[in-house]
Amino acid sequence: MTIQIQEIIPTYFTPTSSEVWSKVFYMESGEKYLVKAASGSGKSSFFNFLYGLNNKFTGSIQFDSKDIASYTEPEWTQLRREKISIVFQGLRLFPELTAMENIQLKNQLTNHKTEAEILAYMKRLDVDDLAHKVAETLSYGQQQRVAIVRALCQPFELLLLDEPFSHIDDVRIGNATALILEEVAERNATLVIASLGNSYDINYSKTLLL
Repeated sequence: MTIQIQEIIPTYFTPTSSEVWSKVFYMESGEKYLVKAASGSGKSSFFNFLYGLNNKFTGSIQFDSKDIASYTEPEWTQLRREKISIVFQGLRLFPELTAMENIQLKNQLTNHKTEAEILAYMKRLDVDDLAHKVAETLSYGQQQRVAIVRALCQPFELLLLDEPFSHIDDVRIGNATALILEEVAERNATLVIASLGNSYDINYSKTLLL
């Protein structure tokens, strides 16, 4: 998926000068981008614009030359099921469901992965033994790893990761980024990661300072 950003500006706060707001730039299929900024500077707003959860901005965002402002809710639903996957900063796991149930809620929409494949992903991120634990009993770092697996268990052309590793140790970050990069390469997907500063040893096509 190719994304064209044309001079977007949030309408509900006044952003500082950056390489995102009021700029024209592209994000190309198969490329990796880091959005780096201090907390509170609008990273999550930018991600919510791209995911279609917030349309309170001027300017335009286009997916493969189509303005996202023209998408209907059914079209957004299809996009989120088949083309765009996300790890929210707040994760949005269902606390009363198990880790596996949270992952399967997304996976079962398309049956993209088998349960064996899901467990293999969980094992790589050291959460396979937590598959049947209720999400609210897991540490935040464990929940982040479950959310990462959930995001990978659907088709996508765009993968959005909003501070996905903030409570994960360096070794497990390495495991997670290796898995993410494998999936992105296999699908020739666009990867966008938001970070407070760490680049996670990923070779980005471009870093955008927000």
